[in-house]
Amino acid sequence: MTDEQDRAPVAGTLSDRIDHLFQVVRRPNGEQHSHEEVAKACRESTGETFSATYLWQLRTGRRDNPTKRHLEALAAFFQVPPAYFFDDEQGAVIAKELELLGALRNSAVRDVALRAVNLSEEGLGTVADIIDAIERREAQQGGAREAHGRKPRE
Repeated sequence: MTDEQDRAPVAGTLSDRIDHLFQVVRRPNGEQHSHEEVAKACRESTGETFSATYLWQLRTGRRDNPTKRHLEALAAFFQVPPAYFFDDEQGAVIAKELELLGALRNSAVRDVALRAVNLSEEGLGTVADIIDAIERREAQQGGAREAHGRKPRE
Protein backbone atom coordinates (compact mmCIF):
# COMPACT_ATOMS: atom_id res chain seq x y z
CA MET A 1 0.00 0.00 0.00
CA THR A 2 1.41 3.42 -0.88
CA ASP A 3 1.50 6.35 1.51
CA GLU A 4 -1.29 7.99 -0.49
CA GLN A 5 -3.49 4.92 -0.16
CA ASP A 6 -2.65 4.50 3.52
CA ARG A 7 -3.70 8.03 4.42
CA ALA A 8 -7.28 8.81 5.37
CA PRO A 9 -8.69 11.97 3.85
CA VAL A 10 -7.46 14.86 5.97
CA ALA A 11 -9.96 17.61 6.44
CA GLY A 12 -8.14 20.91 5.98
CA THR A 13 -10.55 23.57 7.14
CA LEU A 14 -12.56 23.68 10.31
CA SER A 15 -15.75 23.23 8.31
CA ASP A 16 -14.28 20.19 6.55
CA ARG A 17 -13.33 18.65 9.86
CA ILE A 18 -16.75 19.26 11.40
CA ASP A 19 -18.48 17.88 8.31
CA HIS A 20 -16.22 14.83 8.41
CA LEU A 21 -17.35 14.12 11.97
CA PHE A 22 -21.00 14.30 10.91
CA GLN A 23 -20.30 11.98 7.97
CA VAL A 24 -18.43 9.34 9.95
CA VAL A 25 -19.61 9.46 13.58
CA ARG A 26 -23.23 8.39 13.41
CA ARG A 27 -26.06 7.19 15.58
CA PRO A 28 -26.19 3.45 16.32
CA ASN A 29 -28.81 3.06 13.56
CA GLY A 30 -26.40 4.54 10.99
CA GLU A 31 -28.16 7.88 10.60
CA GLN A 32 -26.29 11.16 10.87
CA HIS A 33 -26.73 13.25 13.98
CA SER A 34 -28.87 16.33 13.36
CA HIS A 35 -27.57 19.85 13.84
CA GLU A 36 -30.20 20.38 16.52
CA GLU A 37 -29.20 17.22 18.40
CA VAL A 38 -25.51 18.18 18.43
CA ALA A 39 -26.21 21.84 19.24
CA LYS A 40 -28.45 20.85 22.15
CA ALA A 41 -25.74 18.60 23.59
CA CYS A 42 -23.20 21.41 23.19
CA ARG A 43 -25.53 23.90 24.90
CA GLU A 44 -26.05 21.52 27.78
CA SER A 45 -22.35 20.83 28.22
CA THR A 46 -21.18 24.46 28.01
CA GLY A 47 -24.16 26.40 29.31
CA GLU A 48 -23.55 28.81 26.44
CA THR A 49 -25.62 29.72 23.42
CA PHE A 50 -25.10 27.15 20.66
CA SER A 51 -27.81 26.97 18.02
CA ALA A 52 -28.36 24.48 15.24
CA THR A 53 -28.01 27.39 12.79
CA TYR A 54 -24.64 28.35 14.28
CA LEU A 55 -23.48 24.72 14.00
CA TRP A 56 -24.65 24.59 10.38
CA GLN A 57 -22.71 27.80 9.71
CA LEU A 58 -19.56 26.26 11.21
CA ARG A 59 -20.09 23.06 9.24
CA THR A 60 -20.54 24.90 5.94
CA GLY A 61 -17.78 27.46 6.46
CA ARG A 62 -20.07 30.46 6.77
CA ARG A 63 -18.65 30.96 10.28
CA ASP A 64 -15.13 29.91 11.15
CA ASN A 65 -14.19 31.31 14.53
CA PRO A 66 -15.88 29.30 17.29
CA THR A 67 -14.96 29.72 20.92
CA LYS A 68 -12.67 27.25 22.63
CA ARG A 69 -15.62 26.01 24.70
CA HIS A 70 -17.67 25.38 21.56
CA LEU A 71 -14.86 23.31 20.03
CA GLU A 72 -14.44 21.41 23.28
CA ALA A 73 -18.18 20.69 23.34
CA LEU A 74 -18.13 19.46 19.73
CA ALA A 75 -15.09 17.32 20.49
CA ALA A 76 -16.81 15.83 23.53
CA PHE A 77 -19.99 15.07 21.58
CA PHE A 78 -18.12 13.32 18.76
CA GLN A 79 -15.65 11.74 21.20
CA VAL A 80 -12.49 13.15 19.64
CA PRO A 81 -9.78 15.25 21.28
CA PRO A 82 -10.17 19.02 20.75
CA ALA A 83 -6.84 18.98 18.89
CA TYR A 84 -8.65 17.24 16.02
CA PHE A 85 -9.91 20.66 14.93
CA PHE A 86 -6.58 22.47 14.72
CA ASP A 87 -3.65 20.01 14.83
CA ASP A 88 -3.09 18.67 11.30
CA GLU A 89 -0.99 15.70 12.41
CA GLN A 90 -3.36 14.58 15.14
CA GLY A 91 -6.32 15.40 12.90
CA ALA A 92 -4.97 13.05 10.24
CA VAL A 93 -4.53 10.22 12.74
CA ILE A 94 -8.02 10.72 14.14
CA ALA A 95 -9.55 11.01 10.64
CA LYS A 96 -7.98 7.67 9.73
CA GLU A 97 -9.37 6.03 12.88
CA LEU A 98 -12.81 7.50 12.19
CA GLU A 99 -12.76 6.16 8.62
CA LEU A 100 -11.99 2.69 9.96
CA LEU A 101 -14.79 2.89 12.51
CA GLY A 102 -17.15 4.14 9.81
CA ALA A 103 -16.23 1.25 7.52
CA LEU A 104 -16.77 -1.25 10.32
CA ARG A 105 -20.39 -0.10 10.68
CA ASN A 106 -21.05 -2.11 7.51
CA SER A 107 -21.73 -5.64 8.77
CA ALA A 108 -20.28 -7.28 5.64
CA VAL A 109 -17.03 -5.33 6.00
CA ARG A 110 -16.92 -6.11 9.71
CA ASP A 111 -17.44 -9.84 9.00
CA VAL A 112 -14.55 -9.93 6.51
CA ALA A 113 -12.29 -7.98 8.89
CA LEU A 114 -13.05 -10.27 11.82
CA ARG A 115 -12.45 -13.37 9.73
CA ALA A 116 -9.14 -11.94 8.50
CA VAL A 117 -7.78 -11.65 12.05
CA ASN A 118 -6.74 -15.31 12.07
CA LEU A 119 -4.99 -15.26 8.69
CA SER A 120 -1.24 -15.41 8.22
CA GLU A 121 0.64 -12.48 6.67
CA GLU A 122 0.66 -14.41 3.40
CA GLY A 123 -3.08 -15.01 3.64
CA LEU A 124 -3.72 -11.32 4.36
CA GLY A 125 -1.63 -10.42 1.31
CA THR A 126 -3.69 -12.77 -0.83
CA VAL A 127 -6.94 -11.28 0.46
CA ALA A 128 -5.63 -7.75 -0.25
CA ASP A 129 -4.66 -8.81 -3.79
CA ILE A 130 -8.13 -10.29 -4.39
CA ILE A 131 -9.81 -7.12 -3.10
CA ASP A 132 -7.59 -4.99 -5.35
CA ALA A 133 -8.49 -7.13 -8.37
CA ILE A 134 -12.20 -6.81 -7.60
CA GLU A 135 -11.86 -3.02 -7.13
CA ARG A 136 -10.09 -2.68 -10.50
CA ARG A 137 -12.70 -4.83 -12.26
CA GLU A 138 -15.58 -2.87 -10.73
CA ALA A 139 -13.90 0.44 -11.57
CA GLN A 140 -13.57 -0.66 -15.19
CA GLN A 141 -17.23 -1.64 -15.22
CA GLY A 142 -18.21 1.68 -13.71
CA GLY A 143 -19.76 0.03 -10.69
CA ALA A 144 -17.10 0.68 -8.08
CA ARG A 145 -17.73 3.12 -5.33
CA GLU A 146 -14.75 5.07 -4.16
CA ALA A 147 -13.65 3.60 -0.85
CA HIS A 148 -12.66 6.56 1.32
CA GLY A 149 -10.49 8.09 -1.39
CA ARG A 150 -8.52 4.87 -1.87
CA LYS A 151 -7.75 3.70 -5.35
CA PRO A 152 -7.03 0.06 -6.19
CA ARG A 153 -3.37 -0.91 -6.19
CA GLU A 154 -1.92 -1.63 -9.58
